[in-house]
Amino acid sequence: MTSSERKWALVILVIVLSAYILPYTILTNEATWYGSFLLWTVLTLIIIGVNYFITRDWSK
Repeated sequence: MTSSERKWALVILVIVLSAYILPYTILTNEATWYGSFLLWTVLTLIIIGVNYFITRDWSK
């Protein structure tokens, strides 16, 4: 694993941890279901983008 891949892996770790932490802290008072759902959707799209950047050079 290269240094760049480790940095991206750390970014993924932070995003995954925030997906667990944020709904139970910041979004606790959000009474509707779409507060957490929107957060998880946005974080999923970010993870997909990060995975693209990690794997785009694997064919070389």
